[in-house]
Amino acid sequence: MSVSYAQIQADHPGSFSHACPTRTVLDHVMSRWGVLILSALSDGTLRWGQLCRAVDGISEKMLASTLRTLTADSLVARESFPAVPPHVEYRLTDRGRELMERMLPLLEWIADNAEEITAG
Repeated sequence: MSVSYAQIQADHPGSFSHACPTRTVLDHVMSRWGVLILSALSDGTLRWGQLCRAVDGISEKMLASTLRTLTADSLVARESFPAVPPHVEYRLTDRGRELMERMLPLLEWIADNAEEITAG
């Protein structure tokens, strides 16, 4: 492992403490829906309906709420086009792509090991 928790704590004292912003970012990024939306967008720009289909099981309310949060965090960019019906596209920002470069190996590990882990 190239980075340890102790090293992060030494480089960023107070990180992950109760009142630290790192807790908020972790909650947004690693939430059930946040990680799945970010993962879906790691393959490129998607429209609302495409995201709904890509993130199986998410309600429209949770999709809207999570997208607002990830957009406010500057991880996702939202682009609205003047059209009828409305045409909105979502994509990862540079920061979002940087995050996913680090997170996709974790997701791959989870996919490789999930069945064995949940089987007991």
